[in-house]
Amino acid sequence: MTDVTTPEALPPHPTLARYYEDDGARAGFVRRIFDAGAADYDRVERMMALGSGSWYRRMALRRAGLAAGMRVLDVAIGTGLVAREEVEIVGDPARVLGLDPSPGMLAEAVRNLSVRVVMGRAEQLPLRDGQFDFLSMGYALRHVGDLTEAFAEFYRVTRPGGTVCIMEITRPRGRIAGAVLRQYMRYVVPALARLTGRRTESPRLWEYFWDTIAACVPPERVAAALEGAGLVDLVIHKEWGIFSQYTARKPA
Repeated sequence: MTDVTTPEALPPHPTLARYYEDDGARAGFVRRIFDAGAADYDRVERMMALGSGSWYRRMALRRAGLAAGMRVLDVAIGTGLVAREEVEIVGDPARVLGLDPSPGMLAEAVRNLSVRVVMGRAEQLPLRDGQFDFLSMGYALRHVGDLTEAFAEFYRVTRPGGTVCIMEITRPRGRIAGAVLRQYMRYVVPALARLTGRRTESPRLWEYFWDTIAACVPPERVAAALEGAGLVDLVIHKEWGIFSQYTARKPA
């Protein structure tokens, strides 16, 4: 009899009791908080990134090998910030499919872009095997329930030879840099959301954003989970000690 070992689950961070009671309540909370903050999300993101977000996302996608004509899945499309750059690069919105568990975020993506969207979770993609040349996830790794399950799904739906590209914000290792980023993300950004947003839940979304960054597993564990899913040729690129980009390939 063959001994089949089930891969170990890897939540991106421990339970954050300030927001939800246990891991079983995480997905519902995340969906509700992003639904509530969807209408304000792009406005706050532009202020938070000081207008550099679009430039960085486009550069990261090109560095990962995204090119014209590729078929793309953007997991956790949100309001479409990463997908917008993907459409520009691949040259046809029909070649980009966005997925998200939040109806509010999907509504914003549809309003902003001419891409197809589907509701779903990273851990259980409602899509057939091996159909995408390029799979992206922008700044949402911290919001899934299990990285092991999510990365297995990324492997499954990517074609042989295809690329997986994940962009994320990582807490700096230096104490001073970490403290500065914490002050900015945990207090300044929610204050901006409170002053400029139209939704009362928007500041809480950005507070949660930082708290997930602070508690997230380190890049080394993310890398190990990607390789454990069968992805190869992993490259981790960091900018300013904060922005981490993981690029890997499904074997041909």
